[in-house]
Amino acid sequence: MCGIAGLFHPDVPKPVEPARIRAMADTLAHRGPDGSGVWTAPGVGFGHRRLSIIDLEGGLQPMVSADRELAITYNGEIYNFREIRGELERLGHIFATQSDTEVILASWRQWGPSCLGRFNGMFAFALYDAAEDALFLARDRLGVKPLFLATLPDGALIFGSELKALLAHPRLRREPNPQAVEDFLALGYVPDDASIVAGVSKLPAGHYLLVRRGRAVPAPVKWWDVDFSSPSTAPASALEEELVERLREAVTSRMVADVPLGAFLSGGVDSSAVVAFMAEASRRAVETCAIGFDVADHDETRFAAMVAERFATAHRTRTVASDDFTLIDTLADSFDEPFADASAIGTYRVSELARERVKVALSGDGADEAFAGYRRYRLFSAEERVRRLLPQGARGAIGAAGAVYPKLDWAPQFLRAKTTLVALGRSAEEAYADAVTATSRPVRTMLYSSHFRQLLQGHRAEQRYVQTMRQAPANDALSRAQYADLKIWLPGDILTKVDRASMAVSLEAREPLLDHRLVEFAARLPAKLRLRGGSGKWLLKKALGGRLPPEILHRRKMGFVTPVSAWFRGPLAAEAAAIAHSPAFAELGWLEPAAIARIAADHRAGRGEHGRLLWQLLMLDKSLQRLFGYGTSASSRYFAATK
Repeated sequence: MCGIAGLFHPDVPKPVEPARIRAMADTLAHRGPDGSGVWTAPGVGFGHRRLSIIDLEGGLQPMVSADRELAITYNGEIYNFREIRGELERLGHIFATQSDTEVILASWRQWGPSCLGRFNGMFAFALYDAAEDALFLARDRLGVKPLFLATLPDGALIFGSELKALLAHPRLRREPNPQAVEDFLALGYVPDDASIVAGVSKLPAGHYLLVRRGRAVPAPVKWWDVDFSSPSTAPASALEEELVERLREAVTSRMVADVPLGAFLSGGVDSSAVVAFMAEASRRAVETCAIGFDVADHDETRFAAMVAERFATAHRTRTVASDDFTLIDTLADSFDEPFADASAIGTYRVSELARERVKVALSGDGADEAFAGYRRYRLFSAEERVRRLLPQGARGAIGAAGAVYPKLDWAPQFLRAKTTLVALGRSAEEAYADAVTATSRPVRTMLYSSHFRQLLQGHRAEQRYVQTMRQAPANDALSRAQYADLKIWLPGDILTKVDRASMAVSLEAREPLLDHRLVEFAARLPAKLRLRGGSGKWLLKKALGGRLPPEILHRRKMGFVTPVSAWFRGPLAAEAAAIAHSPAFAELGWLEPAAIARIAADHRAGRGEHGRLLWQLLMLDKSLQRLFGYGTSASSRYFAATK
C-alpha cells in the first residue's frame, strides 16, 4: 500500500520540476513511511511514498522498465501477480524483482489496457509509455484504492491518492463545488467522480483514462461492471458449495505478505467469516483485534471474544470511551473532503490498535452490499411488493397521505407510517434514493440560502441513485438497489472510510469479501438466495453454518455505532450551538444560520433528533476552513465580538 502523485502535460512536453512532484508525494507520507521516490521525463513526473509489504528490498518506485520505455507509480496489491508473472515468463518476459509492480509493467507491454482484466486486486496506478507518449491511469473494479484528478490552468493533468496531494500544487484553484456540498449534505460523503473542490474529480471505480500527448483528454473508460441480470439456475446446495470455495480463495489469496498480517474482528458475520478462513489456512494463531465501547448497547467485544476463542486467535481488545470525540480534527485532516460517517472514529481506533502488531489487516467490508445484508434492503423489498400491487392512481393518493401524516419519531413503531406512505407514493428508484440519504431533501432545502439554490442549477443528490438504478443491469428492484450501492455507497462511504482511517496510521487494509469473483458470484445468485424470510445474506449465513455459532450468524447487526446525538446534547452541546454562527458558513453564504440554530436548539432540548445532521455540519465546517480558508480571517473578529 502506498501513496502516489504525479503530473502529465498532454499538449507539449514541458519541463517538470522534480521538487514539485516530491512536494505532492510528501503530503502522502502517512500512506508510505518506508520510502519515497521521484521520476521525471519531458512532460511527465511521478512521485511515490512506499509502505513495504511484498519484496521489501526490491519493488522500489517509481519503477522504470529495463529499456526505459515504461514507468509506473502504483498503490495497491495484485494478489495473483505470481500466476500472471508465470504466464508472462512463458511469453518471454524477464523479471528483475519479486514485486507485483514489475508484473504490471510487463502486463501493459504484453496486453495494453486489457491487462486490467487479468488483475485480481486493489489498485490505482499511473503508467507512462514513452513509445506511445501516453499516460495510463487505472483504478480497481470496486474502488478500494482512490485516485483524484485535476486539470491545471496551463492544461497539465495532476493526480494523487488523496486530495491533499493535488492541493500541494500551487496552480490548483481552490474553490468549493456547490453540487458536492449538496451531495455531501444528502449522503454524508462526496461520491465517486465528484470532489468538494471545483475542477477536481475522482477516477471512478472500474475505469481507466488513457491520455495521448497532442490529443484532447478523453472521458474515462469503464473497464469492468457487475451484472445482476443473469441469475444462476443451479441448485442452492451447489451454489452453497461454490460460495464456500470462493470465500476460501478470496481470503487465502489476501494472506500473501512479507510483513506481519492480522484481521479486524468485530464479532459480526463478515469479519468472523474472514477470521474463520484465515485460521483454517494459517499455521500460527491469527492476530485479531476489536474495539469496544463503554456503553453496553454499542459494545460488541463479547461476540468478538467468542469468535477469537473458537479459532484460537491472538486477540486484543481496546475500549473506547463513549465521549471519544478527540479525533474530530484528526479525521478532518485525514479525509480532506467532508466525511460524516461517524463510525470512522471506530475504524481509526481499530486500525491504530492493529498497527501496533501488524502491517496488514483483513477486514469484512463488502458483504452487506454484495449479499444484501443491510436492513434497508429488507424494508425496500417489502415496500416494493406492496408498490407492485397498487394501481398507479392509488400510489399518488397514498403518497399525498404520507405528506400530511405527522412524523412520530417518538411513537411506537406501528404508528410511524409517514416514511412508508411517502415511499409507496414514489417510484422504487426515488423511494430507495430517499432511504439512503442522511438528510432529507426538505431539510436540506430549509438549510439552503436562495443564492445557493441558484448555484445548484437544479442539481439534486438523489438523482445519482435514481439514474444508476434505472440503468442497472438487473431484473428486480433488490438487485438494482444493490447495484447502486456497489457503485455509489461502497466507494463513497465504506471504502473511503477504511482507506483513509487505515492509511492515516500506515496500515494496509485488505477486503477479501470484495474479491471481484466473489462479488460477481453474489450478483448471479437469485434474489431469494440473498434475501429470504426477512434475513439478508441468507445463502452466506447458510454456507457459514458449520463454521460460526448461531449467536454470531443470527444476532442483530450493530457495526461501529458512535453516539453523536448524545455528544451534541452533552460534551459537544457548545459545538452544536456554535455551528449556526460558523465564520466559515457566514463567509460562504450558502447556508441559513437561523435554520441551523433552530435545528441545534431543537436537538439540544430533545425536541428533535438531529445528531447526524449536526455532525455533517461540523465536518463540513472543518473542511471549508482547512481546504479553502473560509472563516479563518473572520474567526478572530467573531470570537472577539462574542466575548
